[in-house]
Amino acid sequence: MISMASRNGTAHVVTTKREYNGKVYCTHLLRRSYREDGKVKNETLGNLSHLPDSVIDLIRRSLQGETFVPAGEAFEISSSRAHGHVQAVSLAMQRLGFASLLATKPCPERDLVQAMVASRIVCPATKLATTRLWHTSTLAEEFGVTDASEDDLYAAMDWLLAAQDRIQKKLAARHLRDDSLVLYDLSSSYFEGSCCPLAKLGYSRDGKRGTLQVNYGLLTDARGCPVAVSVFEGNTSDSTTFMPEVTRLREQFGIKRMVMVGDRGMISQKAIDEMSGDADVAWITALRSASIRTLVEQRHLQLGLFDERNLLEISSADFPGERLVACRNTELARMRAHTREDLLAATQRSLEKVKARVDAAKLMGKDKIGVAVGKVVNTYKVAKHFELTITDNTFTFERLADSIAAEAALDGLYIIRTSVKAERMDAPTCVRTYKSLSQVERAFRSIKTMDLKVRPIHHHLEGRVRAHIFLCMLAYYVEWHMRQAWRELMFADEDQAAKFSRDPVAPAKRSEAAMKKVLSRTLEDGTPAHSFQTLLRELETVVRNTCRTPNSTSDAPTFQLTTKQNEKQKRALELIDQIKP
Repeated sequence: MISMASRNGTAHVVTTKREYNGKVYCTHLLRRSYREDGKVKNETLGNLSHLPDSVIDLIRRSLQGETFVPAGEAFEISSSRAHGHVQAVSLAMQRLGFASLLATKPCPERDLVQAMVASRIVCPATKLATTRLWHTSTLAEEFGVTDASEDDLYAAMDWLLAAQDRIQKKLAARHLRDDSLVLYDLSSSYFEGSCCPLAKLGYSRDGKRGTLQVNYGLLTDARGCPVAVSVFEGNTSDSTTFMPEVTRLREQFGIKRMVMVGDRGMISQKAIDEMSGDADVAWITALRSASIRTLVEQRHLQLGLFDERNLLEISSADFPGERLVACRNTELARMRAHTREDLLAATQRSLEKVKARVDAAKLMGKDKIGVAVGKVVNTYKVAKHFELTITDNTFTFERLADSIAAEAALDGLYIIRTSVKAERMDAPTCVRTYKSLSQVERAFRSIKTMDLKVRPIHHHLEGRVRAHIFLCMLAYYVEWHMRQAWRELMFADEDQAAKFSRDPVAPAKRSEAAMKKVLSRTLEDGTPAHSFQTLLRELETVVRNTCRTPNSTSDAPTFQLTTKQNEKQKRALELIDQIKP
């Protein structure tokens, strides 16, 4: 019989080993730890060495909190919660040091933000729906937020917004260096409601004309890994956001030398003029079609040179001190020619219907005819290719062959414009670097539609909108690393280095290995290839079950059983465990 002391404390089993005359002797003691006069002491409650090892193991595990069911007795499952996808996201966040990225010291707000980021990846929803949905999985339990309410989430968002600059500085220090390539682009999302000061009418990239929206610009490294996000009013033009981001990179993030990459609508001539006096800031962008047409007309660019090659470097007095890399993509040219002909044909058919109404005297008056014709030509934006003649009772039209031919001559032609010196970056690399903006576009697609679903935005307070968008960026940061880790299990191309040796002008093509996965829908081992979302759903089938003995009371002890992982699920988690920040 074991005598129990009167002191309170945590009981535990201590095993010691000693060797005597070539034999190893084990002693198992039941001990209790307690604090006395500010010091931790141990009290021996009994000697368990005479018990079988299996019984000692049961005692040890029981004292550690495990609950046991009598052997041979059946049990019932009282609840089941999806676990595998939460486990994958949680593991990725651990490997990325995500908690310390948010705050160095634990706090309830940090736990809530981590839970909201994870929830955005596994099941994006409104904040109210989030507090309900994350109890259908192990997410709330894994992140220690089982009692969180909607108001708690809003308070955590306010905390996150206050910490945004500090967090983004850490991300910049982790992923950007002096002389780094920095990608920048702007997108927008629409609002539900009209109360937020950021909500303005502007150019909608969602195709939601007439809706209020907010703009946000994303900074990434050369790979497309997000570093920072800025939020602007919905009527803010792209170009006005560019130089403030350059200033932020230098003053807040400490990046003294950089190469900024932005599209032709982002890096304006005004911005170029500002950067021209700063040798530490280089840039890469592209010319607008009007400037390209001018170069062709001035014969600075001779289209006949593209008969033998698809890339050449030219210069022009209109762009002093800059390099111009002209490219012609023949497949893009054919596609644009086909599209233009379809639009012209559709417009012509609609114009013929208007003409038939005029000829039949069903549509009279110059103004009324003009309105009807205007609706037609504005539908497909090809009015410049038609000559329209309208009187009070007649209407005629014809195609402008010269205008169509002039536009067709520039099909598939684009020109990269840069201040980067040739000794630092050759012409093909300039083209590849500009095309890397597609990584930012991929981030926007993921944030807006495919995975994280930032839109529509329901928040009314400006700070909450900013926090919501920053939260989605942080979720994409985790997702981006998960996607990189899972490339071998997905339809993605695993050979990342190969793209730097491909023709920079020709349309991007998958490697043979990637095409094999796409066409067969399987991996080398014959198992299905996945998208990011279907791989999450595969992991979601790993379930944590809460079990107890049948006919037991509601307060009876329970124990957990988790679904055994299949080989694909094991491999997915192994790859996540290899993530490096």
